[in-house]
Amino acid sequence: MNFTRSDFPDGFLFGTATSAYQIEGHSFGGAGSTHWDTFAATPGNVVRAEHGQIACDHYHRWEEDLDLIKNAGFDAYRFSTSWARVMPDGVTPNPEGLDFYDRLTDGMLDRGLKPCATLYHWEMPSALADRGGWTNPDVAKWFGDFTHCIMDRIGDRMHSVAPINEPWCVGWLSHFLGAHAPGLRDIRATARAMHHILLAHGTAIQTMRALGMSNLGGVFNFEWSMPADDSTAAKAAADLYDGYYNRFFIDGVFKGRYPDAVLDGFGQHLPSGWENDFATIQSPLDWVGLNYYTRKLMAPTSGAWPAHAEAEGPLPKTQMGWEIYPDGLYEFLMRTKNEYTGDLTLFITENGMANADVLANGAVDDPERIAFLNAHFEAVRRAIADGAPVDGFFVWSLMDNYEWALGYEKRFGLVHVDFDTLQRTPKASYHALKSALTPRP
Repeated sequence: MNFTRSDFPDGFLFGTATSAYQIEGHSFGGAGSTHWDTFAATPGNVVRAEHGQIACDHYHRWEEDLDLIKNAGFDAYRFSTSWARVMPDGVTPNPEGLDFYDRLTDGMLDRGLKPCATLYHWEMPSALADRGGWTNPDVAKWFGDFTHCIMDRIGDRMHSVAPINEPWCVGWLSHFLGAHAPGLRDIRATARAMHHILLAHGTAIQTMRALGMSNLGGVFNFEWSMPADDSTAAKAAADLYDGYYNRFFIDGVFKGRYPDAVLDGFGQHLPSGWENDFATIQSPLDWVGLNYYTRKLMAPTSGAWPAHAEAEGPLPKTQMGWEIYPDGLYEFLMRTKNEYTGDLTLFITENGMANADVLANGAVDDPERIAFLNAHFEAVRRAIADGAPVDGFFVWSLMDNYEWALGYEKRFGLVHVDFDTLQRTPKASYHALKSALTPRP
């Protein structure tokens, strides 16, 4: 790596991240069915119909995995809790699930790792999905009950908590584009889901405050949006993409409103009385997390709103086909500080790359990932130098895992996983980070 700990401010947190459904194995420990289980079981939704029933078997191998995090020199572990493991029917607590997260929390603390929890990383219990899931106006209350259940058990030991990972993916990607569970393509469902996600976020924050918890934040995903050419139409397309991808959720939380360009398209589909929910949505936060991977070039199209499409970009790409654009991370950090959060603490809660990694002779050489991380850590250093209050960086991901609709093919991990044997093998990027983060003897 081109940096060491000393290149960042004292107390800067270096961490790595995962999510429950992608690594735990959902067939264990009394977990209930989720809308991802049924989505994956539907032909055509997921590559090779792959699913998360075993995943990385983290449910049984968590001690080994926490040792990998500790041995890399990381300070913190950003993990998520599965709603359907904690409450299989979305309502009734599951002692096995609560016990698992209890053990996992104590395991982090025993290793000197700071537990940084995300309550929801995309696995809605099927019983609640059957009642409309994120489109049901009662979902915020359901989510508040889940929040109380899990955080009443482990909240006293959390370093930080955020309610919902990447609300754009939970809302737009899953209800408008249909690429993730529940796989809808319905503008009315999208508008309602996106608003209810924010209402659930605020409800969870209030629930945790009532439990006496602190260091609570929100995690938003961002893609730097640029016009595909110099035309006015392309600029409008990029602005609209920026509106519903980047600004909708953070506008709601910090400005108590939604972008006008987005309301032009689906304002009529929002739930009745939505304007009255911002008092909850704007529940104060202690920090904001940015998940950043790429930029998008947008071009206008004919047809129904939003009437635009992604254009092919010229930059080098990851295994996901995403352009590598570190400047976007710098720009988002500065924009978030200047337009939304001021002096509020910022974290990079996800950044990393999928790469076609190959295990050869017991090792995985991934210079592309090392270069990617170097460039993005440098973007963060630039932002800090220019006044952005960034206090930490979580690399996505600890290990190769279930990449949702793309199955097990796309490898984001610092640790290689053989999905036949479940053998873990730290990659060259893992060793490079360990060297950068671990003091020399």
